[in-house]
Amino acid sequence: MSANSRMTLAVHVLTWIAFDRRGTVDEVGTSRRMAASVNTNPVVIRRCLGELRNAGLVQTSRGRGWKLTRDASELTLHDVYLAVGGEMFAMHASPPDHQCHVGHGIQPVLLRAYQGATEAMCGSLARTTIADILRDTLAQADDDTATVHRAS
Repeated sequence: MSANSRMTLAVHVLTWIAFDRRGTVDEVGTSRRMAASVNTNPVVIRRCLGELRNAGLVQTSRGRGWKLTRDASELTLHDVYLAVGGEMFAMHASPPDHQCHVGHGIQPVLLRAYQGATEAMCGSLARTTIADILRDTLAQADDDTATVHRAS
């Protein structure tokens, strides 16, 4: 089983749009340009943008491509989490054996445990914005560049 990367993809796309929105890039914000940053197919980006549009986080702008519907400082990772499905844990793909002592009672117990974990995670995500991610991403790039220059 692999981890679901839809959240990471959506945050990457929104952060890219926030960076582009600063006016530092003169080209149209297309799915092809975003796909180059993510290193994926533009179709994957378009699917992601569709989810984000349906959630009201992005919209298309004539001549500018995609844009955020509100300032990056007002867009939280919790908003993104909800946009991409808002599910951290899932129950069994098929119902467990209710004749088994463990199978009979495990789902309600897991639901309670998962609820607490989800609430804690959502609280943390609500405190982090796309603007925070962009700021820290650019700082990381600056740190990495400085490290490369010091090593040369």
